[in-house]
Parts: sequence; structure tokens; C-alpha cells
Amino acid sequence: MKTIINTQNAPAPIGPYSQAVAFNGLLYVSGQIPMDPATGEIINTGIIDEARQVMENLKGILTEAGAGFDDIIKTTIFLTDMQTFTQVNEVYGSYFTENFPARETVQVSGLPKGVNVEISVVAAKS
Repeated sequence: MKTIINTQNAPAPIGPYSQAVAFNGLLYVSGQIPMDPATGEIINTGIIDEARQVMENLKGILTEAGAGFDDIIKTTIFLTDMQTFTQVNEVYGSYFTENFPARETVQVSGLPKGVNVEISVVAAKS
């Protein structure tokens, strides 16, 4: 049976989807953008701040589901400009300690709300 995960510590979905779904020991977390969950405002003060907000949004959802960054097995990073890869990678890497997840990073022509970065994850949840 699937379990829907929702928290106020991450932005509310802006469409017909859930923040995350747990199923058969896995947690599928929808892509997070740099939106402040408290205000609904998009963080657009630079790619480092944007990436940090995305990671904090992921953290809020993972925590609600009883998981953490060490439980992530796969991530997907979407960037509108691959030139920001190094900065996003530095922020992203600061949330992991070891046993890093599998990952791909792709450049896309656009993201919701005109943001520059979106990250989704899959985590193993016991």
C-alpha cells in the first residue's frame, strides 16, 4: 500500500501530485524547487541560495517520512544552465557524508516558476 507524505516544512505541491509517496520500502520524493515553504516565495538570490533551499525542502520531506540524506539511493538534478553545475554540486555535496547516491544531472530549457534548479530523490525507507 502506498503512503502519501506531506509536510509544511516543504512547499505545497503546485499541481496534482504529492510531495512524496512511500511504497514497498522506497520513498519517491517529487522534484523540489527553491520555494520558501513559509512564504511561498521563490528564492532567486543566486544559484547557491537556490540550491540550498531545494536541499532544505528535500530535508523537510525526508524528515517527515522518517528518512534522511543517508537513505537516498538516487537523485536527479535539473539545471537550466550547466554552467551552475559546480556551485550546485558544492551545496548538494554538503548534505551527504558518505555512500553517495546514484545521480544524473541534466540541463533543461525551463523549470516550473522559472527557477534554475530542481532536484528529485528516491530513498530507501525501512
